[in-house]
Parts: sequence; structure tokens; C-alpha cells
Amino acid sequence: MIYLDNSATTNPKPSSVLYACDQAMRHSANPGRSGHKLSENAARSIYSVRSKAAKLFNADDETRVIFTPSCTFSLNTAIKGILKDGGHAVVSELEHNAVMRPLEKLRTEGVTYTKAKVYFDDNDKTVDSFRQCIQKDTKVIICTHASNVFGIKLPVERIAALAHFYGLTFILDAAQSAGVTDVDMKNGFDIICAAPHKGLYSPMGTGLMIIGDNISPDTITEGGTGSSSLSLTQPEELPDKYESGTMNYPGIAGMGAGIDFVNRKSIKRISEHEFKLITKLYDGLKSNSKIILYTSCPEPEHFVPVLSFNVSGLHSEETADFLNRKGIAVRAGLHCAPSAHEAFGTTETGTVRVSPSAFTSEKDILHLLTILTSI
Repeated sequence: MIYLDNSATTNPKPSSVLYACDQAMRHSANPGRSGHKLSENAARSIYSVRSKAAKLFNADDETRVIFTPSCTFSLNTAIKGILKDGGHAVVSELEHNAVMRPLEKLRTEGVTYTKAKVYFDDNDKTVDSFRQCIQKDTKVIICTHASNVFGIKLPVERIAALAHFYGLTFILDAAQSAGVTDVDMKNGFDIICAAPHKGLYSPMGTGLMIIGDNISPDTITEGGTGSSSLSLTQPEELPDKYESGTMNYPGIAGMGAGIDFVNRKSIKRISEHEFKLITKLYDGLKSNSKIILYTSCPEPEHFVPVLSFNVSGLHSEETADFLNRKGIAVRAGLHCAPSAHEAFGTTETGTVRVSPSAFTSEKDILHLLTILTSI
């Protein structure tokens, strides 16, 4: 099967990632819980991955790199931890449900939020849109780096600067950007939440939350950390504060190998490869009168290499089912981001989404275009 659903999770994973997971499973022990050699080796291995992640995101302190079960878990921790005492949040109109559902849950507790309109071809208007949404009780701006539906990349560095001008916390959802574009903690991001199983080619069930200096969201889980065990109070030191329970050692080991893979390839080369494929796909679709496109041709300044489309007269899931029967895996529907579909008027049909990876070939894209011509 030709796999073009890499925005959901990258597939295949590099062989080095599979090997790292296998070795961790074969020589596993609970890190930080025992004094024997296997436990110590696991703890050292996890620390090395923490250091790799800190370097990748240009974070100064590896103890502020938190391993979580998913980007969704990271976002929930950041959002609920910052808004624990109420207040107002500003988000973009393109947010994933990993942002919108926690905010909706918090609305029952008095939290409010406002959606800022995004202009994918005018960053000045987008930043001004965020500015207009700020209120007296605003505490935080939460913003996706790139839409998981339409690939639109937001001017997050400028939005982060705006947040700091008003004394607000800025949370970045880097689920769709980490691994295909630079995500630098020094660009004003207070908290970065990432999905390593996507652009970092890590196993599923892994997430990252990187916390800046002087930021300390409240916890949403408490439990055993292997430290301060006599105290019934959750420890404040990092990373223990946010890492209760047995850690996903095989997944984290695989994450380290995934980061190594991305570093060897380089984010620049991966991005150039994927954009070349997406451009070829866009040009091919544009010449087909039955295809509906929603944005201009994706380019690196304003997009990540993700493309949504529809076939005239068909629901997106009908198109995806047709492609599935032809051996091509794409994503259809609302992509867990109804806010983005509301903004583009596609809530009734959803969209067909194509997202390549470092392993996707030009032949794969040409085959997709051929099949779509026959639909």
C-alpha cells in the first residue's frame, strides 16, 4: 500500500527506530525505580533522549523536557495547568480538538476563549487578528504552528512576541511542524507540545512537552516518580513533577532513534523533499477540473507539506474509500479539527488529506494522480 497519511503518524518508521524499541524491550527495567544495573541503564538511556530533544528544540535545560503519552496529553497539561484558576484564552480558528476540547471542558469551570481569524497569505492581518482578541483577563495564547488539515503555517514567532508584550503565556502546538520545520524554544515559546510519532518518526504513544524558564503549569496527574517517596505531595522538581508512573521506555528509546534519523537527514532536506512532492501533487490536481482545492500551492513560508482536497460530487470519505481499494492510504473526514473546517466551509464533506514523509517517492504521487484521474 502507498501510505500518504503521515500527518496522523509516520509510516514506515526507520529501521533504527524499530531496533531501538526492540532493544529496550529486550533489556527493559523500570528507570529511576531501582538501583540495579538494568534500571540504571534505562535511566541513562532516557536521559540521553531528553538531551537530544532539548538540543533539537534549542532548550537550555534538558530537565524541562517532559515525556508524555501524546501531544494531546501535553496540551491538556499545559492548558489546564495555566488556566487552573480561570481566565481567558486566545486560540486560532484552525486548532485541533486537542486544544479545543480541553478549553470546552474548562468553559464549564468559568474559562472563556476567543478564536482569532487566520489569513494564510497575510501574516500582518493574522497577528492583528490575535491582538484584537486579547481581553483584560486573558492569560494565554494557544496556537498551532501549522494546521493539520490545510497545512497553513502561522506566524507563531510574531504571535509569541505579541503574547509577551501583553504579559501572556504562549503555548505552541507543534504536532504538525516538528521534524519538517525548525521549532526553536528561543523564538519566544513558553511551552512547546509536540507529537514525536509524526515528524520525528517515533513510536506511537509518545509525546513531548518542553517548558520554558519561569513557567510551571499545575499538574493534571500525580503519582509515583521514584523520588521524594515519603511525601504524599507531588514533587516540584523537573522533570519528576510531570512524569508520574512508569515511563514508556521502549517508546522513548525509539524517539531517540527517530531524532537521530531526522538529524542525519536534516530537517531542511526532509522539508525540501516533501514540498517537492506536494507541489507536484498540487499542480496535477489543479489541472483536473473535478478536483476542489482550498489553498494556493503550498510553499515553505506559509505552509507545511500537507494538502487537502475534494473530488466534486463526492464526500471525502467516499474518495478515501475508493483510494483505499486501489491501495492508497489517505485521511478523510474532519481530521479532529472541526474549527478548521468551519473556517473553510468544509464541515459537510470534510476533506481528503495527503501528507508525505521522507520515505514517500515521486512515483507514489504520480500513481495517486493517475488513480484520481480514473475516479
